Amino acid sequence: MFGSFVIVDDHPLYRSGISALVQERLGLRCSGEASTIAEARQLLAETNPKIAIIDISLQDENGLTLVEECKRLFPAVKVLVVSMHDENLYGERALKAGSHGYVMKHDAPEVLINAIRMILNGQLGITENLKDRLAQRFASGSNNNQVGSLSERELTILSLVGQGYGALEIASALSISVKTVNTHQDHIKQKLSLQSASELRKFAVTWYAGQTRV
Repeated sequence: MFGSFVIVDDHPLYRSGISALVQERLGLRCSGEASTIAEARQLLAETNPKIAIIDISLQDENGLTLVEECKRLFPAVKVLVVSMHDENLYGERALKAGSHGYVMKHDAPEVLINAIRMILNGQLGITENLKDRLAQRFASGSNNNQVGSLSERELTILSLVGQGYGALEIASALSISVKTVNTHQDHIKQKLSLQSASELRKFAVTWYAGQTRV
């Protein structure tokens, strides 16, 4: 296989591991690494790779923003999102942003390699589980439109509420204040037409269970 790839991730050790794996297994050349969106923009413009492997959690930045920019500014570059976040929660969002595939960081190396092969062959590089979930949503006509209106931070908080976290625990986990958590929860309630904190908790638990059910 000929061509090059770039890696965008804020963990140098992880970048090195992925780079070595992809070069050894696929014969692609690593044309550069980046740890921030600004570095990634410059790298993509200078190297014009076949594929960009992007983590969507970049310190205080949202990697999905970079995915959207790639689609708009570098349409010839294929994008594979590699993330610690559950594909059932973020896979569809990544695809909507312009990614051609989604792999979780705890997946086996072969999953990553297969995803890259599929993407470079013009297919979506996603698991059978995510394919089935997307097919079910398409068939049922359900797109979770209300939840889709949430920002990334609001979606994260909804997920944590669904797992039973309280405001103090969420604040600690996200390194933000309880006041900020409460403000986000108010915004979530408005967007989802929920009237109270108890309604939010009930909705979040039900929604999270549905998203993570295999």
